Amino acid sequence: MPDPKPSAPREADLYPAVKAHLESQGYEVKGEVGAADVVAVREAEPPVVVELKRGFSLALFHQAVARQAVTDLVYVAVPRPGQASLKRNLGLARRLGLGVMTVRAQDGRVEVLCDPGPFTPRKSPKKTARLLREFERLRGDPNAGGATRHGIVTGYRQDALACARFLAVHGASKAARVAEWTEVPKARQIMADNHYGWFLRRDRGIYDLSAAGRKGLGDWGED
Repeated sequence: MPDPKPSAPREADLYPAVKAHLESQGYEVKGEVGAADVVAVREAEPPVVVELKRGFSLALFHQAVARQAVTDLVYVAVPRPGQASLKRNLGLARRLGLGVMTVRAQDGRVEVLCDPGPFTPRKSPKKTARLLREFERLRGDPNAGGATRHGIVTGYRQDALACARFLAVHGASKAARVAEWTEVPKARQIMADNHYGWFLRRDRGIYDLSAAGRKGLGDWGED
């Protein structure tokens, strides 16, 4: 029979591995010092504090941030998690100026994934431009106070609604006429893509409103 999968380490199981790792760096290490799980001291350097938990949690980050009142060198240590969880929480730790250690269950190997230090987020001009385009595209403030009755209203949905309203009044129409009267330059593409199932293509460049489109107007018409 294959060996059983090792269970996730408890907090107490993490301590020997973390202590051994720090001692290998020349620190004197003691556990449960005041409110801190682990404190390591090396000559006249600032102390290192490590908070141990069985997994990432808001409580762990709260504890670690509180320890920054006594030293800038604060780490969190957890059993090695899945990659998705690790990526999200590693990013959060960096933003909080915390270091991260993981402990491998099968052999207690400690890996330091980031050290404490100041963090400056990288800005994305493309994402900023995309955000501003969506801001300009929205008519009014349709999402004030959170989600609307049926969900968040996007600029794309507002454009689709404008096309649907026109067709509800005028019937099957050329896409160019819809674009001109609704002031939606991408009306043809929106009706052709038919993301919400609201439109019917009657002929080349001519579109009509579907039954789903009439329902959509009823659901979204007042948002």
